[in-house]
Amino acid sequence: MCENMMEINFGDSISNLSCDDKDGFMSLKKTSSLKCPPPFLMKTYELLEEGSEVEDGMKIVSWNEEGNGFVVWSPAEFSELILPRYFKHNNFSSFIRQLNTYGFRKISSKRWEFQHEKFQKGCKHMLVEISRKKCEPSVFPSYLKSCSEENAMTNNSSVEENNDNHEILMEENKNLKKERLELEMQIAECKALEMKLLECLSQCMDSQQNKVRRLC
Repeated sequence: MCENMMEINFGDSISNLSCDDKDGFMSLKKTSSLKCPPPFLMKTYELLEEGSEVEDGMKIVSWNEEGNGFVVWSPAEFSELILPRYFKHNNFSSFIRQLNTYGFRKISSKRWEFQHEKFQKGCKHMLVEISRKKCEPSVFPSYLKSCSEENAMTNNSSVEENNDNHEILMEENKNLKKERLELEMQIAECKALEMKLLECLSQCMDSQQNKVRRLC
């Protein structure tokens, strides 16, 4: 019996074509195929590579300086302008939960900076090595769990979501305070300019009255 082997490329996959003289037919045996990264990771990587900025040049989201993580500089604009372009929602909390399921970590307490050892600038090929976190198997089947355990899981999920929402609200509140201070400064400048104009007008009127008195 003679068996001849030929290697053939089919796009992204590699298959072996074997010829069996005894059976008189050829069979294709797929040996390996390229693994695709999860869509969520691909979209997140793409939005960072494209670079998202608002019209005045302020960054919304970008890679950090080292290129080993990324920063959401403005969660409000990110939710409103960026998320709907790449995902079917505009929920920042949902985006964060997705990051958590793939093992991303929030590495800064002062800003929304996330990091994963396999998620780096210019290393798109490493995305295939990132996988979802696997839930640890429970000792008891789900249908044997007590109501208290199920309620605890639900409550933990609600607490986590509330914490995310709280941080978002704190960030928005911080931005509003900043805008308020800027507006107060503008109002103060306008009032100072108004006082100068009134002073100039008063001086002009006094000067005009003095000229009239001299003529009389």
